[in-house]
Amino acid sequence: MVESSEEEDDFPSMESVTPQSKIDTIYQSKTEKGIRKICFELLDLKDAVENLCSNTLTKYSAFLRLSDEVVETKHELNELQKHISAQGILVQDLMGGVCRELEEWSRTGGDIQEVQDSLQACEINDMVSTEVEDQRMQFLDHIDVLLAEHKIEEAIEAIDAEERSHPELKGSGEGSAAESSFKSALLKSKTMLENQLIEISQQPSVGILELKKVLSGLLKLGKGPLAHQTFLKSYGSRLQRSIEDFLALCPCYPETYSATLSNLVFSMISLTTKESGLMFGDNPVYSNRIVQWAEWEIESLARLVKENAPSSETASALRAASVCVQASLNHCSTLNSQGLQLSKLLLVLLQPYVEEVLELNFRRARRVVLDLVGGDESITLSPRFASPLSTFATSSDTMFVDCGMRFIFVVKEIVEQLTHLVILHFGGNILTRIAQLFDKYVDFLIKALTGPSEDDNLTELKEPVPYKAETDSQQLALLGTAFTIAEELLPMVVSRIWNVLNESKEAGIVLADNILPAGNNSVDPKDWRRQLQHSLDKLRDHFCRQYVLSFIYSRDGETRLGGQIYLDGKGEDLIWDSDPLPSLPFQALFGKLQQLAAVAGDILLGREKIQKVLLARLTETVVMWLSDEQEFWGVLEHDSAPLRPVGLQQLILDMHFTVEIARFAGYPSRHVHKIASDIIARAIKAFSTRGIDPQSALPEDEWFVETAKGAINKLLMGGSGSDTSEIDDEHIIMDDEVISDSDDSPSSLSTVDTDESFASARMEELDSPVYTDSES
Repeated sequence: MVESSEEEDDFPSMESVTPQSKIDTIYQSKTEKGIRKICFELLDLKDAVENLCSNTLTKYSAFLRLSDEVVETKHELNELQKHISAQGILVQDLMGGVCRELEEWSRTGGDIQEVQDSLQACEINDMVSTEVEDQRMQFLDHIDVLLAEHKIEEAIEAIDAEERSHPELKGSGEGSAAESSFKSALLKSKTMLENQLIEISQQPSVGILELKKVLSGLLKLGKGPLAHQTFLKSYGSRLQRSIEDFLALCPCYPETYSATLSNLVFSMISLTTKESGLMFGDNPVYSNRIVQWAEWEIESLARLVKENAPSSETASALRAASVCVQASLNHCSTLNSQGLQLSKLLLVLLQPYVEEVLELNFRRARRVVLDLVGGDESITLSPRFASPLSTFATSSDTMFVDCGMRFIFVVKEIVEQLTHLVILHFGGNILTRIAQLFDKYVDFLIKALTGPSEDDNLTELKEPVPYKAETDSQQLALLGTAFTIAEELLPMVVSRIWNVLNESKEAGIVLADNILPAGNNSVDPKDWRRQLQHSLDKLRDHFCRQYVLSFIYSRDGETRLGGQIYLDGKGEDLIWDSDPLPSLPFQALFGKLQQLAAVAGDILLGREKIQKVLLARLTETVVMWLSDEQEFWGVLEHDSAPLRPVGLQQLILDMHFTVEIARFAGYPSRHVHKIASDIIARAIKAFSTRGIDPQSALPEDEWFVETAKGAINKLLMGGSGSDTSEIDDEHIIMDDEVISDSDDSPSSLSTVDTDESFASARMEELDSPVYTDSES
């Protein structure tokens, strides 16, 4: 105690600490309150559980009472049937009374012996009939008990045994009243059995074994058609439940859901066909019903695929349609071995949907190619496809290259969605649509070229062109892009389609009984390439036409290549001219072609074929225009025109000069030579009618050829002498006005190096390519 007091003196702050006893008291009271509260809650829970159990027992007792009432009702029905049987016995007694009346009548007639015999026979018949009736009543009572106890299999076996013992029960002939009554009662029992069996088959939880027992029971009852109908309904219900469970997941699998639906439907068709054969045999009636049921399910499949598909214009919809056709046709091939020919029906049902998806996808492709979708879709191409087009792109001119990349991207996207069997059945249709899409793409490019369009067929393309190709480099890049797509990239994209079609052709595969139109699967590769070439020719010809027209006509609409230049010639004779040259417009033509060739050498590097085709067509377009221009010939053929030999010589020299340009550049000149010859013949005829003798006024053809070749060399080297310098000065003025549309091009003919002219082409160095033209 002393020590405690000393500690309290040393630590006076300890007086404020709560004693442990007080803490124990406080928390002990709180714990007791919590325990009491929990006990009360547990008691309440106990009461609730007891009430629940009491309610359950009450309801169960009510259920038992209801079951007992049902049993009592069935017993009452049995008693009623017994009463009916008793009435039947009464009828038999009445028949016995008739026999006794006959006996009395016979006795009154004096034939007592016969009456006694008849009476004895009636008594025997009554005894036999009564015994049979008792057996039948016992049998019916037994069947009623089995039905009441739901012992269906035993009831069926009993009825089957009774009918085997008494075949007359299955007959339709009329017997005695007792037999008719028994047949009626037996038929009623069989009807009750049928209803119970059908009710079991309609239960959602019925299994395969239970269903087979139901069907076997119906067959034993002689209800084969009803059994088969129940069989098909049951399998159809199982299929419907499987489809309903899967339809909720369709949005998660937009590209493959159709294949899953196809697998569900055709797997069930195959299973149903096998089970039908095992249970019902090869009865043609049942086989026909299987075919009808399968056709109905396939029609339902086609409808479900369309209803649950993504938007028809998307690539996902095309993929879904493709995998559906692929999976379904594969299943149809398997079902062929089971005697079901469903390929024809399948394609008839799916063809409209597939063609609708193709049509909308190609419409979307057109919008993507023409950049009318606002650039929502990302364009990603592998280097294999992007590299050939990227060579035409510059820092400022990428619009048409992007357009070409979009074209290849969208066509490649469509082709990648196609499966083998879709290509086999719809490949020709798809190739035709691709060619049509390329033609629309070319129409778009034609609109982008400067100059008025003279092609009336382009009125369908109503979309505005956001960009114009104005310079030589832009126009050549546009042409190079189109040619590269048609000749290099597009064949690579569609090679998969051609491979499948060629393999099927070599293998001699017959397509679904030839139900599809011929255009769907038969396309000649040459015809298809000819369509692409026709589109390219249209683009090339428009470029050449507007290019030549911009060279021939000034901005004011005046022609630089009119017949007047052959009436105003200086001198009397070109033959004695020390340095004869073509007329200034043809010198300018040479310079413009040379300048274009220099630009093409950079833009179309490594594509000499395209360069030759374009330059050849340009030269050809000039002479074609000159041949058909009525205003030009109107000047020369007018009666008042002051024609002189020098004018005829100059015209012929210009034509030979044009032909030599083509020969010098190494591209085809046969068509140019033919048109030039026609122009020369017409000019000679015009001059001859005015009294000018061609024989005396014109030198030999060799002179014109050599002079034209010499003029080309002089123009390339820059010429010499004062006269030539004067011509060059005049030509430079024309060059600045007409043909200077590219910063990379030389400003005058004299500054162009020989090695850069016409992509360094020479007749002896270049083989003439095969050149086809629709106008030649």
